[in-house]
Amino acid sequence: MSRRAVNDPLPRFGVQFAYAASQLPRLAWYAGHEIVLRRLLAEARRRAGQDARPPAASSVALPNRERIYADMFALLRQDFANVEAGIYPLPRDRDGSLLTRLHRSRLFFADIPEVYRRRERNGFQEVLDEDTRGRRPDYYLQNFHFQSGGWMTDESADRYDTQVEVLFKGTANAMRRQALPPLFEIVKGRDQRTLQLIDICCGTGRFLDLVKQTWPLLSALGLDLSDSYIRHARRHLRGRRRTHFIVANAEAVPAPDASADAITNIFTMHELPPQVRRVVVRECARVLKPGGRLILLDSLQIGDNPTYDGLLERFPQNYHEPYYRSYLNEDFPAIAQQCGLVHRRSTPAFVSKVMVFDKPAT
Repeated sequence: MSRRAVNDPLPRFGVQFAYAASQLPRLAWYAGHEIVLRRLLAEARRRAGQDARPPAASSVALPNRERIYADMFALLRQDFANVEAGIYPLPRDRDGSLLTRLHRSRLFFADIPEVYRRRERNGFQEVLDEDTRGRRPDYYLQNFHFQSGGWMTDESADRYDTQVEVLFKGTANAMRRQALPPLFEIVKGRDQRTLQLIDICCGTGRFLDLVKQTWPLLSALGLDLSDSYIRHARRHLRGRRRTHFIVANAEAVPAPDASADAITNIFTMHELPPQVRRVVVRECARVLKPGGRLILLDSLQIGDNPTYDGLLERFPQNYHEPYYRSYLNEDFPAIAQQCGLVHRRSTPAFVSKVMVFDKPAT
């Protein structure tokens, strides 16, 4: 190929500046969103007749701001080290034009009053109605994060990435990229055109975009339960070769036994009921070829980094995440072992971690 092999180390001169020039403005953009968000929530509390001052200090120990920002920049240093090592190219986050970003920001901010009202009345079942009942599993038909439309509308898909980047202070894509090194280990030294990747619960396609920036000829399939999110993903990756999307349930992956070299799942396991997590992991084991790899990237769990334990416990109080508490203590290596997969490692990445499991070669 005329394209530089991704495992050739990049020259250091200029790369650090280029990386900083792409990432620091994103951090500033989403930090600005967070400031506006806090003001909107204070105004919502004032209109509801509540005290507009910040809530009283919690008895649960939380990481201070200095620690959070130190860990954020540790993530960015690792991200840059991966670029410098040639694991993946300088990232292109492809957030869209200024008009596109402003449009998505408008959708995000316009929904904040509704999110606040749902949180106050614990209104999380607006998605489950006569039209949707039976079309998707009941556990899926909820207003996750208390957002309008749950995962079922085009507006939800258009606001999702702004919502997640604000939540993670502009580091969501950097965390997603930490799932690329274990994928690199599978692709390295092999003809990417002969390999098959399945990204289950692919959402808006942001992770697959990062994959295709690194391995443009890798055959990739993204599946998700949301028609709206699949439409968004198709638009976002329009023109990418050997990239396909399908509306499907990860509990029944539409792929033959032993047909995928790698399966990825990003930020979804914490949104599945415990019994469904087990079904999904078993499906992944079925679809993986011997020697194949399952890569899960999701939230930290209790004990991974004790500094963040209090923050993890508080998270479902502010966002509708009904299965998050069970996720915090879930034993994924044990689940994988029951499905014939071997846990290789788990690597923290800011407030997320990458879990790597292999299907033994026969």
